[in-house]
Amino acid sequence: MKKLILAFGLFIAAATATQAQILPKVQFGVKGGVNLSSLSNSNGTFSSDNRAGYLGGFWARFGALGFNFQPELYITSKNVDINNSNVKIGSAKFTSIDVPLLLGGKIGAFGLGGRFYAGPLLSFAINKDNNFGTAVASASRFDYKDSNFAITAGAGVDIRKFSIDLRYEAGLSKQNYYDGSTNYKTRVSLFNLSLGYAFL
Repeated sequence: MKKLILAFGLFIAAATATQAQILPKVQFGVKGGVNLSSLSNSNGTFSSDNRAGYLGGFWARFGALGFNFQPELYITSKNVDINNSNVKIGSAKFTSIDVPLLLGGKIGAFGLGGRFYAGPLLSFAINKDNNFGTAVASASRFDYKDSNFAITAGAGVDIRKFSIDLRYEAGLSKQNYYDGSTNYKTRVSLFNLSLGYAFL
């Protein structure tokens, strides 16, 4: 009898969890967080130190059958220190409007669940600030494009109306770094950690 009750309880729980994933659901919310940016470097001439930036904006999630489509819109600040022979020669800061379009899956029920996702990201620069103040680096500059593309992937945890996300963003667009004599190509990549809240 106890085994029958236990089996019935597990069946009900599984059916509830399955129903929670099958039924269509729409969510909308806000998010904010921090990021760490870096520049790729294949030639070893210069390096970049991670510096913290921020992000804040909105997200929506459309889900059914255990899958989600999650578009987002947020402002992000990306910062890097640029070094030559382990000596800082300048810094670069970019503020942009980012639009990730994420596809993924979700598991869980009763207000607690895990998510995984990936997708393209479009980024539109709204402010670019380069600071190469030393005499040695006076001819150096970092040219961040007005529009950029990236691929992002990550995972998240939902606890009722709150969500925590950790993701990696790999830049696809090549940026120009000029050190006064040579023009190099680099890409901006970053990790970001965010906290979201769902109004719906």
